[in-house]
Amino acid sequence: MTLDDAQAAVTILAGVMILAGLAGVVVPVLPAVPLCWGGVLVWALFGDAGTLRWGILAVATLVALVGAVVKYAWPGRNLKRSGVPNRSLLAGGLLGLVGFFVVPLVGLVIGFVLGIYLAELARLGNASLAWPSTVQALKAAGLSMLVELGSGLIIAGLWGAGLLLA
Repeated sequence: MTLDDAQAAVTILAGVMILAGLAGVVVPVLPAVPLCWGGVLVWALFGDAGTLRWGILAVATLVALVGAVVKYAWPGRNLKRSGVPNRSLLAGGLLGLVGFFVVPLVGLVIGFVLGIYLAELARLGNASLAWPSTVQALKAAGLSMLVELGSGLIIAGLWGAGLLLA
């Protein structure tokens, strides 16, 4: 294996990690942004991009950290404003986890929605009040996924720019 082969292998491994991270936005068992960041880390540690790689890694780290904070803070603030308690989200998460194993692929979403709805129905005692709370929780979950996707795409773009500039 020559040096060029090793560099190609590092680049391919980093790219696969980044793609897996982007897929992790919708596949809950994969840590999305950490995988994307890890791909850039592997590339920076073992790649041959000169000093540029450390700058790319530093900016990718900043994007990953800011994305992690925003992913929870922004949707959480919206949920607090709408009055949906954390225990409803916990119920949605638990039922979503059960649904993931009972009905592959769609069970996670069905279980999450059903869990939040049932928790809100138990809390509010009225179906017409429980549904709007469920919709607010779903909007927050969607916003969280968009923030995570955005962070992953920015990290992927930084890596791509590093490949082009190196």
